[in-house]
Amino acid sequence: QVQLVESGGGLVQPGGSLRLSCAASGSIFRINAMGWYRQAPGKQRELVASITSGGRTNYAESVKGRFTISRDNAKNMVYLQMNSLKPEDTAVYYCNLRNLVTAKEYWGQGTQVTVSS
Repeated sequence: QVQLVESGGGLVQPGGSLRLSCAASGSIFRINAMGWYRQAPGKQRELVASITSGGRTNYAESVKGRFTISRDNAKNMVYLQMNSLKPEDTAVYYCNLRNLVTAKEYWGQGTQVTVSS
């Protein structure tokens, strides 16, 4: 089993920054992708950004140039640096880990990000 624990959410004003962290523990397959998804009220969960264990990244168009995903493989951590935040970034952000061989995936419990003045 794999456990994911997110931290770093909160309330921030438009234009501000937040950094989300996700700690993974348990039986983590070496070849994996970790990522961040978000779900706003009344909307479907969507991919924000992902990064493979080899360092390949992928971003939603809406966050390109504002968000940066990174990971520390030695610590089994993934981070999401969010800059120039907009009200439309308000959502619950979920950490995800996917085994790239079996496609099995795991989710964290989510952390609320609210962008409001």
